Amino acid sequence: MHLFSKSAESAKSIPQTSKIVTVLTAAVLLYTHSAGVAFFVTGALLCSKIAKVIKKAIRQERPSQFSGRRVSYGMPSSHASTCTFFAVYITFACLKLPIHPTFPHFVMFAPVVVLPWTCMIAMSRVKLGHHTWPQIAAGTLLGVCCAIFWFKIWVEDVPAPAASL
Repeated sequence: MHLFSKSAESAKSIPQTSKIVTVLTAAVLLYTHSAGVAFFVTGALLCSKIAKVIKKAIRQERPSQFSGRRVSYGMPSSHASTCTFFAVYITFACLKLPIHPTFPHFVMFAPVVVLPWTCMIAMSRVKLGHHTWPQIAAGTLLGVCCAIFWFKIWVEDVPAPAASL
């Protein structure tokens, strides 16, 4: 089966993706008990909320093939904004921050997974007919801006660990 098939089965799996990401994110937060992870999760939630507020303000409908269902707006894509937030923030964290002591050292290679994953989700939203390319581009831009802003707040607000005496 093609990766971006428009079959009913693949369309049903889309809501499962957000559930999986939510559960995995919550598991990492509970496992680490980290203020940094809590800050990251808060930023991702805020980015998603901002996308939804903008979506209601712009009121651009999704592609026409969804005309049979209730009116739903697609500009910007909240999937693209949130996934991009994850990818950009995680990439910055891997490049600029020390690895959390509870994480294995190979976690520094997380961008190798999250960057292609983000691209695949964004492309799937268009291929499945949930969004147009401009809606994905706007969501991606919003995710990048939110991640940069949120990471900058973390890096500039968190004092460096004190050197041992």
